[in-house]
Amino acid sequence: MKPLALIIEDNQDQNLVFTTALNQAGFETESILDGATAQLRLTEVVPEVVVLDLHIPDVNGEILLRQIRSDKRLAKVRVMLATADASLAKDLQSQADIVLLKPISFSQLSKLAIRLAA
Repeated sequence: MKPLALIIEDNQDQNLVFTTALNQAGFETESILDGATAQLRLTEVVPEVVVLDLHIPDVNGEILLRQIRSDKRLAKVRVMLATADASLAKDLQSQADIVLLKPISFSQLSKLAIRLAA
């Protein structure tokens, strides 16, 4: 069974890049476009990796990150923050496993995904 990666990103194009890269790295992927749906899904599954945009509708990524990090069930989830907001990324860097500043290239993401799958 492949490890699960949740892609929480409201931009359809960027979501597709993340999904494709993680699929090629050997992950089963699920795309989520808003924070409320992500909150619900995280009560149902324990993914190996979460790719998390900070600026998403309903519940923002910063709140989701805090919830992931405070839930013992999700303690081993690896979180890749994906944002264009460099100052917020810097503030949250200690809570994430990887911080990616947008724009993120397919090859950059693919290499990171392969490292996470190992």
